[in-house]
Amino acid sequence: MKLKKLITAFTGVLLVATLLAACGSKKEADSSQKAKTDTIEVVGADGSKVKVPKNPSKVVVFDNGSLDTIQALGEGKSVVGVAKKNLPDYLKEFKNVDSIGGLKEPDLEKINALKPQLIVISARQQGFKADLEKIAPVLDLSMDNKKVWESTQSHILTLASIYGKEAEAKKQIETLKTNIDAVKKKAEGSGLKTLTLMTNEGQVAAFSEGSRYAIINDTFGFKSVDETIKASTHGQSVSYEYVLEKNPDVIFFIDRTKAVGGDSKEASLKDNELVKQTTASKNGKVVELNASIWYLSGGGLQSTQLMLDEVAQALK
Repeated sequence: MKLKKLITAFTGVLLVATLLAACGSKKEADSSQKAKTDTIEVVGADGSKVKVPKNPSKVVVFDNGSLDTIQALGEGKSVVGVAKKNLPDYLKEFKNVDSIGGLKEPDLEKINALKPQLIVISARQQGFKADLEKIAPVLDLSMDNKKVWESTQSHILTLASIYGKEAEAKKQIETLKTNIDAVKKKAEGSGLKTLTLMTNEGQVAAFSEGSRYAIINDTFGFKSVDETIKASTHGQSVSYEYVLEKNPDVIFFIDRTKAVGGDSKEASLKDNELVKQTTASKNGKVVELNASIWYLSGGGLQSTQLMLDEVAQALK
């Protein structure tokens, strides 16, 4: 009888142990599955595949276009560090987060201390990518100037997928596309010949298709007065005599010193005597574009709309 009770007790203990082991295995499996679903693999502009946490709560962002997209998707609270020195006014909400150095000189020590789950960069920080990767996953969202609109949409959707906001992003992209199409139709039908310039401490550079400000021509539909301008990040150096010779109907210009500082003693391009002789000046169509947006931002849900609004002034 005692032997029977002993066997029964042992069997009970064995059953409990088996159930606990099964529960433990299930928890491990569930935990493993959760780990898989808590990360997502995305592709950067440089073609690199990056595994990042879904819905990250600590993100460091150097690229202002990405920063404005994150804000537009309602995920600004996840950003813990930005390059504050040259932050555009429309992103002033982020002036309260930690500074992570300059756009070209990241503060690696500060970034490491923030323990980010994701670092978003663009072309200006590519030289530091290897160092940043030692801290956290790095997502390069540099713009492709030869495919501006395609690049913009791709970057927006990449960020949206990280936050699980694909539906919201697609909705905002569709609205943006509708607005772009409306301006593009007017621009193409206007017959206006335009010239895009950037001034920097007295120097002047021209831009056209495939260059830094290609969105004006490639996406917004404005015809360039000079199709031979060489595509370049810093533009093709030109003179004021060149501007008068080309005599555009519209001049769009960006004053770089207003974005990054420098010698601001030079008179505005609008006040140059040769520029005043152009058709653009005579018709009041020398349009100064917001330097902090055009030079320091771009490729975002908000910045793209802001850019569109500014160039649309030439059609009034």
